[in-house]
Amino acid sequence: MSSVDRALDVDGLRADTPGCERVVHLNNAGSALPPAVVTDTVVAHLRREEEIGGYEAHAEAADRIEAVRASAADLLGAHADSIALVESATAAWMRGLQAVVHSRPLGPGDRMLVSTAEYASNVLPLLQLARTTGARLEFVPDRADGSLDVDAFAAMLADDVALVSVTHCPSQNGVVNDVAAVGVLLADHPAWYLVDACQSVGQLPVDAHAIGADVLSVTGRKFLRGPRGTGLLYVSQAALDGLEPFPLDLHGATWTENGYVMAPTARRFEFWEKSYAVILGLGAAIDYAQACGIEAIAARIGSLAERARTGLAAIGGVRVLDRGAVRSGIVTFAHDDVEADALVAAIRAAGVNVSLSTPDYAVRDFTSYGTSADDAPRSRVRVSPHAYNTEAEVDRLLEVVDTATRA
Repeated sequence: MSSVDRALDVDGLRADTPGCERVVHLNNAGSALPPAVVTDTVVAHLRREEEIGGYEAHAEAADRIEAVRASAADLLGAHADSIALVESATAAWMRGLQAVVHSRPLGPGDRMLVSTAEYASNVLPLLQLARTTGARLEFVPDRADGSLDVDAFAAMLADDVALVSVTHCPSQNGVVNDVAAVGVLLADHPAWYLVDACQSVGQLPVDAHAIGADVLSVTGRKFLRGPRGTGLLYVSQAALDGLEPFPLDLHGATWTENGYVMAPTARRFEFWEKSYAVILGLGAAIDYAQACGIEAIAARIGSLAERARTGLAAIGGVRVLDRGAVRSGIVTFAHDDVEADALVAAIRAAGVNVSLSTPDYAVRDFTSYGTSADDAPRSRVRVSPHAYNTEAEVDRLLEVVDTATRA
């Protein structure tokens, strides 16, 4: 299936990744280059649908589709019954939230606690809930290093806290939040605990049970290197016992003469109709990552990220904006005089893929840590290497940034 073994042969990784021949791809926090086995798996199933029909191809691949669930469970340190195969990390997180508010409606006496660096797509529905139910949305302060302050969280935690949402690895500041420490504090608390792990799964070892999350959302397209339109939802046993998704469909529940009966597993969070071709591709991506070794991938990504940070900090006018005592493979920076969008355009024009992070992605985080002391938050450049990237590719980025900021 792959020329890669647990020694993490970078040449083998690149040989397995056709895109490496065409571009320097440092936008893996956006959407990674997939290994060929992922694309081949997707296309093969689409061809099978073409040959015998969609339902028939689905039935033929039923065991392989269930194997994806098992692979995902192994990746997350979970049981297969706790895994739902969904269309994106957003779909996963939203279905968890919908189940929480359907099963335990919020009211004016309730509080929701979220991390300062929470992503906009997580905060927006909570703002809606605050507006319509009267529940209060409160942001947990950061430590001086920029990571979530667990002690401050503990001080804020009380019986009226109904929901807690924390992003494991925020997409815009390099932080790795201590989500397991939050989980320990919530172990005997009735609040539902949602963890956004879309930037951590695939680049770091993630054990959902050890984290203590009730709901944990994952995307396929980022560091897992799976297809777009794929995601995973992990739900705890407490969530299976206490949460009812809304709405249900016939894949997640059975209509009976006396009402309905939900599926006993996380399948209740799924909908019947989805692309089974990309689900199979996601399974190929998970198996590929596991064959490489997540710890080895994490070490490689961390090394390349630190090389980028060190090199960028040495360029005149560049400020590396990453925070946290523990950092992810996401590197962000800005320049004193050149706007981030112009820098991104120049870098892309040189054949290097990076992305632009704008303040609306994480308003609280950008506001609490502006790119200068005396002006409004500005956009920043985001660089996110993967294990298949090389030191030479990072050095190419540094060369382009140095040239673009001297012009």
